[in-house]
Amino acid sequence: MIAISVILCTIIAFILLTKLYQRWPFPFMMPIVTTTVLTVVILMVFAIPYTTYMTGGQWIQRMLGPAVVALAYPLYNQRALIIKYKYAIVSGTLIAMLTGLITVFFMLQWIDVKQEWLLAALPKSLTTPIGMQVSETIGGIPSLTAVFVMIAGFTGALMGAFVIKYGRIHSAIGRGVAIGSASHGVGLTKLKEYGEQELSMGSLAMTLSAIIGAILCPLFVYLFIH
Repeated sequence: MIAISVILCTIIAFILLTKLYQRWPFPFMMPIVTTTVLTVVILMVFAIPYTTYMTGGQWIQRMLGPAVVALAYPLYNQRALIIKYKYAIVSGTLIAMLTGLITVFFMLQWIDVKQEWLLAALPKSLTTPIGMQVSETIGGIPSLTAVFVMIAGFTGALMGAFVIKYGRIHSAIGRGVAIGSASHGVGLTKLKEYGEQELSMGSLAMTLSAIIGAILCPLFVYLFIH
């Protein structure tokens, strides 16, 4: 009964907040953000343990797999564009990954955080499962990496629209690679508002980031930290 109630409440909240976002399409009103905040508030107010929520929430979580696989459809539709601009997509994703590693490294070095925190933050632009695995490999804290991944995702989803607008990024490839390589799956929820080309480029950049990051992060740590 608890599982069914959790699933229904989460889905209903997401549907209602999606309608609210359609009426007032401000970045901070994105349903993935507002639903998350609302869920956290409800759990805290009613003192509902996270484990209790996940008795039903796990079924929503398990749908992430099929949802990611479904991204193959827009990729297939845009295969000609991907083949045409394959070098730009790969190089853009590589540059984005290197930039992310370097900026995080120097920023956290500057504020003098613990090395475990620094190592946990480096895989922030990878998807959660891969990021946590890479974090464990390089000596970080996997659970903390999951938090950094969430922060990167929500930051990209919220601020990406401002960067695209004021940076005057009109290219579908530029938009997709920028958000997909920095903010993974959460960022894709924003890209789908721009169109199928942006969504396709974003999902491809997300995949490439996971592959490239799994190689670059350990190499970066080996060369500059250990």
